Amino acid sequence: MTRTLESARPEDVGLSSDGLDRIDAAIQDYIDRGTIAGAVTLVARQGRLVHTKAMGMKDVASAERVRPDTIFRIFSMTKPITAVAMMILHDEGLWRPEDPISKHLPELDGMKVVAEFNAEGQPLLEAAETSPTMLQLMTHTAGFAYGMLGMTPIDKLYNDAGLWKTRSLNEMIDVLSGLPLAYQPGSKWRYSLSMDVQGAIIERLAGQPLAKFLRERIFEPLGMVDTGFFTPPSKKARLATLYFGGDQGLIPTEHPMGKDYDVEPPAPRAGGGLVSTALDYARFAQLLLNKGEFAGRRIVSEAGIATMMTNHMSDDMLAAGYVAGHHKFRPGFGYGYNGVVFTDPAVAGVPVGRGTYHWDGAAGTWFWVDPENDLLFVGMIQLLSWTAPAFQSLTQTMMADAIVDPAAA
Repeated sequence: MTRTLESARPEDVGLSSDGLDRIDAAIQDYIDRGTIAGAVTLVARQGRLVHTKAMGMKDVASAERVRPDTIFRIFSMTKPITAVAMMILHDEGLWRPEDPISKHLPELDGMKVVAEFNAEGQPLLEAAETSPTMLQLMTHTAGFAYGMLGMTPIDKLYNDAGLWKTRSLNEMIDVLSGLPLAYQPGSKWRYSLSMDVQGAIIERLAGQPLAKFLRERIFEPLGMVDTGFFTPPSKKARLATLYFGGDQGLIPTEHPMGKDYDVEPPAPRAGGGLVSTALDYARFAQLLLNKGEFAGRRIVSEAGIATMMTNHMSDDMLAAGYVAGHHKFRPGFGYGYNGVVFTDPAVAGVPVGRGTYHWDGAAGTWFWVDPENDLLFVGMIQLLSWTAPAFQSLTQTMMADAIVDPAAA
């Protein structure tokens, strides 16, 4: 079996067509209620594409419908792709988890840590007890903040420094070098700009722009023809309208990072800058299920994928109950490289297979790969809202009922 997403019927791979239709009906209900404008869902099992459904509107005002090839801003679903890029470079011996980050970004050597903020809102600094490592960078435990998630004093400090207005990744690192860490490295988990820092490291280690590296080493080999950091004018009509949701209904909104690019941006964001389609992202997800190979071509090592999809959070961190959006870390629900890993789904309370890896995006896109059930799911919407539906957990729960032959995996 080639495992490159050839078409098949759900029943050919032990899935129920009725069960998959019920998942789409549940999402359609949110469309009918005006909570979201439209959606695309995609399911594959055993490397075969068995279900794609486009529902609702790409743009409400024009009544233009979503299509399977509609392009979506995937925001933080960029992060798992960045993880694979990092593992490609790890395969080449260019970095190790125990390396200090400053080995690859000398500008970040000697960063101080915020001990507290005084009454005037100024940071009081202390020395870092240890140098943050590459392993910590891959797992949001290196000490960084994000600078755009709420207005905590440290986020405000990052934001006011202009991190998100820099004109290159080197400039971003220069700005970051003048800022403190939010906490002692390794002491806690905090959602952060770590993956954007990874993007700068990719450029340094690969000796080429991040976008070029991703295109040549991941997107082109996988046939991800609509994935990149910009949408060219020839494809602009396929880009879904981005909405903000709330009490006033669906409101068209601008890209929160400043703009939608129609040419390659000067400072591509490895933590959230990509656009893609459901089918393109399914090809990436299948690469994970294939343990680093696609269409007879080895893109990243099997060991690299295994490391990426292994939990690296300690029991103490899991017990601390860190939260990022819909993700609530707990026993059985941990974090690998740039994404969630289920170590014990029963304990976590989600009916997926052990080893399932997933992440989502700020505008509601989501995906997971379930190696135990040899299954992948991709969902795409375009809704910026802290109250957006928890489609990932909903569809994971409903998918369990659609698997009628577990042995088919």
